[in-house]
Formats: sequence, structure tokens, C-alpha cells
Amino acid sequence: MLQVLLVDDEPFIVQGLSVLIDWEKEGYEIAATAADGSEALEYLKEHTVDLIIADIKMPVLTGIELLQKIRREEISDAYFVILSGYSDFGYAQQAIRYTCMDYVLKPVEKEELLGILRKVAKMSESSMQDARNKQKFEQAYLARNVMSLLFGKSDGVNLDYVKNHMQLSEGVRYIDIEFCETMELEEQEEGELRKLQRRLYQACQDFLKEDEGHCIFDVSQDEKSYDIGFIYCDYMAAKQECTEEEYLWGFHKNLETVLQHPVRMLVGKKVADISAVAKSYSASCVLKSLEAFREKKAVYFYEEEVQINQGGIVLCKQSLDALLAAIEQNGKTEIRKCVDQLYEEMRRMGVIGDTMNLNINYLLFQLIHLATEQDDCVNQEEILHYISESSFEEGILRGSRAHLARFAIEYGDYLTQLRKNVSRGVLAEIEREVRENYAENLTLRELSQKYYVNSAYLGQLFRKKYGISFKEYLNNYRMEQAAQKLLRTDDKIYQIAQEVGYKDLDYFINRFIAAKGCTPAKFRKQGGK
Repeated sequence: MLQVLLVDDEPFIVQGLSVLIDWEKEGYEIAATAADGSEALEYLKEHTVDLIIADIKMPVLTGIELLQKIRREEISDAYFVILSGYSDFGYAQQAIRYTCMDYVLKPVEKEELLGILRKVAKMSESSMQDARNKQKFEQAYLARNVMSLLFGKSDGVNLDYVKNHMQLSEGVRYIDIEFCETMELEEQEEGELRKLQRRLYQACQDFLKEDEGHCIFDVSQDEKSYDIGFIYCDYMAAKQECTEEEYLWGFHKNLETVLQHPVRMLVGKKVADISAVAKSYSASCVLKSLEAFREKKAVYFYEEEVQINQGGIVLCKQSLDALLAAIEQNGKTEIRKCVDQLYEEMRRMGVIGDTMNLNINYLLFQLIHLATEQDDCVNQEEILHYISESSFEEGILRGSRAHLARFAIEYGDYLTQLRKNVSRGVLAEIEREVRENYAENLTLRELSQKYYVNSAYLGQLFRKKYGISFKEYLNNYRMEQAAQKLLRTDDKIYQIAQEVGYKDLDYFINRFIAAKGCTPAKFRKQGGK
């Protein structure tokens, strides 16, 4: 409801205006009345209204003086309507010069007042829509700069922008927030999953309130991921006079209560400040990749999951290094032999539980290193994703000898493939697929299966050639097609969104803003300039 302040020194005028029309029906509520401009001014210093209707002549402070004062001192930007008699027309003209939008002659006619109210409502809605679009653009632009920091692709400009537009402090973490896997979730289609992701995003913003800018929609480069990114700073817990753990568990509980669906937090390592947040983001990615090996939790803290107790934990380094060498050489018989030797050593030394986890973590980190040695352009996040997905079937627990042997053999094959000079012709085929089928739900995994290329390695080739991920390439192509349709057709924006592959209109608009720097409507209006 739009809030109205009525100002007149004649009580019967105020009373008459109050009952003249059905304010609620028109979308208004009379927030307060005032007997003169001075009384109105004091009210406006403490309250916000959308419309002020004031008599032009009043004792103490006239309507014009009230208008001048609130504009000059920036007390209120509410729409202002003057009540005047025929003899006051000269004053009314003066008022209009001070951004008074209209004036009404006494006695007030119902239809005339209704016309003004409807005009104000229309202007207010247009102004609010502009404000919402501006906010969306600013949020999208801030998110782009934050993501540059997360991916380690930032410069001083990105860093300065984030520092100037986000409240920050020492003690920073990147936290990935995602839905836990359920049968219900697995049955959902792409459009429904995006809606759930948007609900998660909104729930995060509602909890964070004035810190909502710390929440980032759709961080992951995996098109099948529906996560939300969150930049935590130590001041957030301090503000609520609680510990970091208490704050994050409270955040987690709030999300599950609002969404009525289990969620998971992957809390990256703490870094000194926002300039080093890429390290925290990488740590969060590591946690995601290790989920398949670990007991399921609601909140994973990096320091807890990869801690090394120098006093008591045993690392079977010799056996692990032998296994790593066998994997690198892709000798399947040797790999099985080394796995057996590793488990025999762990049995002999009494390695169980957390200590076993430490040994497997060491192996995983070294495997990542092996992949990066093959090609310095290898994206570690994609390798982590590959590790997390390979050979981890339901019912096979972390620590199983057969589990580790199968995974090690597959990873040996992966490294061999990584070393090969895979025909770049497959990239030309994928380019063609994008051109012909960009409106479809194309995924790198499905394309890799179609062209018999490992998905992780195909992702590396794609990034090496184009400098961006397949998801980014597809989104960019879709945006270019959308831009052409906006300029060359009269199709509605929601129709264009569907034509280029987006069922969720809000998601499409956010992507368009990120790509073109403005909304689709503004892009069309400006002719693409």
C-alpha cells in the first residue's frame, strides 16, 4: 500500500479527503494527518511516505515552504500534490517549479483526485521497477567481480569494486550452500530445480538482510549444480555476539526451516581478507569432491575435514607414493598390487577411522597434482569434480579395498587420456552442436558421451581453446542470439527467453544483465547500444 500524508489547517478538509474516496481500493493508506507544514515536517523526519497532499496556505509553515524544505534538505522524495483555491494559482505555479507533480482546486472533486492518485500509482510502480532493475544490475555486476576473485582471475579493479560495494572485515571464508540429494530432488526437472535454487537464494538473502550482497547466485561452473555462494566475514558472528560455528549452524537451521528441505554447507578455509578468497573457494571445492568419501554431514568445515594431527596420525607415505607411481604409469596389475600393499600396511599399523581418511586425502591431493603436471591449463575444480564422480557407487563405502582399486585404475586411464593429443575436431563438432541446438539442455557430459571423450578432459580442452568453460560458452552464445532476436523481432521477452533455452525468466534476465550490462527491455529500447 502506498502511504499518504494529508496536511491542512482546516480539519473538515482533512476529514472530507479521508472519506471522499476508498483509499484502500486504490492501493493507498492514510499514514497520518498534520495541521500545518511544521507538524508535517516533524513527521517526515521520522517516517517515510509515498504521497503528500498539502494545502498551499497554512500557518507556521505553508505548503510551498514545506515542499521547498523537504526537497532542499532531502528529507523526502514523496510525490507532492498542492491543494489550492482559484486565487492561489500563482502560488501553485511556483510549487510546480519545486517538483510538485500536480495541484487540485478546492473544493476537491472525487474524479479529479482519483485521476491524480492513479497517475501517482502508475509513476510509483514504474519508479519501483526501475529501482528493482537497477538493483538487479548492481547485484549481477557485484557478483561478476566477486566471482573473478573466487576464480583467481581478478585485478585491482575487481578487488577495489568489491571492497567499495561490500561490507568486509578480516577473517573471510567462502561457503558453498546446496540442497542435499533426495529422491524428490532427483525427480525434478531443470526448470523446477532452478526455482528451488532461487528459493534458496531468497532464503539466504532474507537471513543476511543488509549483508545480502554477500550471497551469490549460481557460482558453480557445473551446469548441473544448483548451489549458492556465500562470503562470510568474522564481523557477522561478532554482530550477533556468537561464535563462528554458532552463526553458521544458526544460518543452516534457518534455511532448512524456511525451505523444508535439507541443505548442506561446505565451509572453505579461513583467509585473512577478501583478496585471498580464491584459496577459500578452492578449499570449498575440495570439500565437495571429498563428499563421496565421507560420512554425510550438514556442515563441513575445511579445517576439521583435512586436519593433520602431527602427534598421532600415521601416514603410509611409502605405500601411497608407490600406488601413485603405478597410477601414473597406468599399470593395472601394479595398481592392484600397490592397493593390496597399502591396505596391508594400514592393517599392520592399526590405521582406522580418521587416520584412514588422512591417508586417502593425501592420495587424492597428489592425484590432482599429477593431473596438473600433465597440462598446466588443467582446471583443478573440474578435476575435483571428476574425482568425486568416478567409481563411487552407492553401497561402496570409503575405505573399501575394491573401491579404491577400481577408482585408481580408472584414474590411470584418465591420466593416459589426458596425455594424448585428442583430436581438436571434436571441438568443431561441439561448436556445431551449440549453433544448431543451443536452445536445448546441452551438457558437457552428454556431449562427451556422444563423441566418446572423457567429460573432464573435454572440459580442459574447451577451456584451453576458448579461455572459458563450456557452460560460459553456451550462455554467451545464447545471449548473442537473444540480443539479435530483441533487435530483429517483436517477440515478448519471455518468448525470447524460451526460444534461446531459458524457462526461468528471472534467470534469463540476470544472465542478460551480466552479459550486456543492462536489462533486455533497455537493450531493445536503446537499439543494442
